[in-house]
Amino acid sequence: MTKRIFRSICLVALVVFFSCVILFMGVLYEYFSNVEHAQLAMQTDLAAQGVRNEGIGYFDDLSIADYRITWIDTDGHVIYDSESDTANMENHLEREEVQEALLAGYGESERYSVTLMERALYSARKLDDGSVLRLSISQKSILTLLLGMVQPVCMIFGIALVLSVVLAIRVSKKIVEPINEIDLDDPLSNEGYDELSPFLRRIDSQRKQLHKQETRLLQKENELNTIIDSMNEGMVLLNPQGKIISINPAARKLLDAGENCAGMDMLSLCRNLDLQEILGDALKGERGERTILLHGESYQIDANPITSENLVKGAALFFFNITEKEKSEQIRREFTANVSHELKTPLHTISGYAELLKDNMVKENDRMPFAGKIYNETQRMIRLVEDIISLSRLDEGAADMKREDIELYGLALKAVQSLETEAEAAGVTLTLSGTAVTLNGISQLLYSVIYNLCDNAIKYNQEHGKVTVTVRREESAAVLTVEDTGIGIAPEHQERIFERFYRVDKSRSKAVGGTGLGLSIVKHAAKIHHARIEVNSSVGKGTIVIVRFPITKENKG
Repeated sequence: MTKRIFRSICLVALVVFFSCVILFMGVLYEYFSNVEHAQLAMQTDLAAQGVRNEGIGYFDDLSIADYRITWIDTDGHVIYDSESDTANMENHLEREEVQEALLAGYGESERYSVTLMERALYSARKLDDGSVLRLSISQKSILTLLLGMVQPVCMIFGIALVLSVVLAIRVSKKIVEPINEIDLDDPLSNEGYDELSPFLRRIDSQRKQLHKQETRLLQKENELNTIIDSMNEGMVLLNPQGKIISINPAARKLLDAGENCAGMDMLSLCRNLDLQEILGDALKGERGERTILLHGESYQIDANPITSENLVKGAALFFFNITEKEKSEQIRREFTANVSHELKTPLHTISGYAELLKDNMVKENDRMPFAGKIYNETQRMIRLVEDIISLSRLDEGAADMKREDIELYGLALKAVQSLETEAEAAGVTLTLSGTAVTLNGISQLLYSVIYNLCDNAIKYNQEHGKVTVTVRREESAAVLTVEDTGIGIAPEHQERIFERFYRVDKSRSKAVGGTGLGLSIVKHAAKIHHARIEVNSSVGKGTIVIVRFPITKENKG
């Protein structure tokens, strides 16, 4: 802006200067012309007076430097000329100034010579005898006058130029200074030109709008970063060259990347061939999906191209941990296969006995044992179906079951009493000890935990063995302990006994009529109550199962 103001001021100064020069030369030229006309007329009158008094003798010894004198008779012939031979001169009767003098007594005219670049001034006076005396003088043109004044004009131009430059620099800086000192953070506080007020108000309005937009963008950016950073799934944004633009903490941890991995090539962090393939497809505009193993776990990778105006601007990679999903699907498949197998065996047994009875191939004395077999297998199927239904409800979170304050010792007493007959039949002593502890929970599920643990302790015990049930309170937890003197569980099986249909001793499990779902029900019921299960067992010595139920503020001790 300073340069534009400087150039404008200099240009104006030059225009004014040259305009003044032209105007001055025009006025000066007009002034000199008028002076020359007046002097020529005066000289003509003086010369005419001299000729009247002395005749042609007036011209003798007359010193004439600038003027040309011509004396013309009444017929137009030249009687005398100060510069040319009269014999060779043409008739001057038709000259404008001569004609005017003959008519009016005095005449003037001007004629311009292109060759000499001069203008000639003529003045004629009629004498008493009718002849005409004419004087002429050469007048320089305005260009000639200008050329004659080149030196002073150049000096004035140089002085004007220097002054113009100095003033232009100072004035331009002075004009721009208030603009440069504008405080854009508070435009309305500036003291400057009144003409800038609308501009400053506009800046202030736009500054406020930009501030609001910046605040909204920062808020959205923080929200987006918070969401991305808190994602359990890994996310990586890449440019068209496959270099990392953005990566969230989950992806950094998964790929063992550092904090400053932005700008690195994605394939330098992970050289998995499947990842390279789907990433290449994504950068070509094709969506890809693969499952790969990372750190011993299964991850589903979704690669999506990022396009703008039909051009691929990059790619987005998402890492989903599907290990639990695959495990759940595997458990579901195994569960379906196990249920089919568990139901198939009793159904075959029932079908076989029923077929023998239908075909009357059973002796009368054997009918009752056969009916007993069918009944036992039917009961086993009923228990299996009931356990499956219970597990299905537990898988759904038991949301339809009512929570209430339950006295755990009293609930354990009911479970022990219901199993006394089974314990006596197995030759096992079942006892209960402890103190009253109240917690908030689902009565049906807590009862199934106690019942199934005690039932297993009886079934997998030794003859004349013992099962001891204890209920007590430890700080902020209700503790249930079921200890037996049974066959025990080997260390390699202890992690899997809570899986569905998992049996340590399959032959004994079927002999005692177990469904293989009891401990799975215990695990799910404990999970719903946020309880923790501990198993301590030695083969041939027995097993101790401890379940710790946390007592919340809503529980009563």
